[in-house]
Amino acid sequence: QSQLVESGGGLVQPGGSLRLSCVVSGISLDYYEIGWFRQAPGKEREGVSCIRSSGGSTHYADSVKGRFTISRDNAKNTVYLQINSLKPEDTAVYYCAAAEACSDYGQAIAVDYWGQGTQVTVSS
Repeated sequence: QSQLVESGGGLVQPGGSLRLSCVVSGISLDYYEIGWFRQAPGKEREGVSCIRSSGGSTHYADSVKGRFTISRDNAKNTVYLQINSLKPEDTAVYYCAAAEACSDYGQAIAVDYWGQGTQVTVSS
C-alpha cells in the first residue's frame, strides 16, 4: 500500500525555521516526482516546491523562492522541505504528494498519492 506521511510541523515565531519530512512507502522515489503543497484557511491549495526523480532538479513557486529548500534522501525514502525566515502568511497545512511531473514553478502535476498533511503555524 502506498503511503506518504508528513511530520515536522508546529508553532514557530516569525523568522524561525522548520524542516518538514515526508516519508514515502510502497512506491519508489526513483519513479515519482515529489511535491509539497500548502493550503491556508479559506484559500486554494498551492504548490510550493517539487523535486524530480531523474536528476533531482528542484523547482519553487515564486512566493517561496530563496526561503524554501526541497531535498530527498532516497536511502531513507524521505523528502524534506526546509523552511527558513518563516512569515505569518506561511501558516497552512503542508502536504507532500507523489506525482507524474513537476512544473518549472514548483507545482507537482498529475498527483497519484497524497499525504495527510502537517500543520505549520507562524505566530508570535
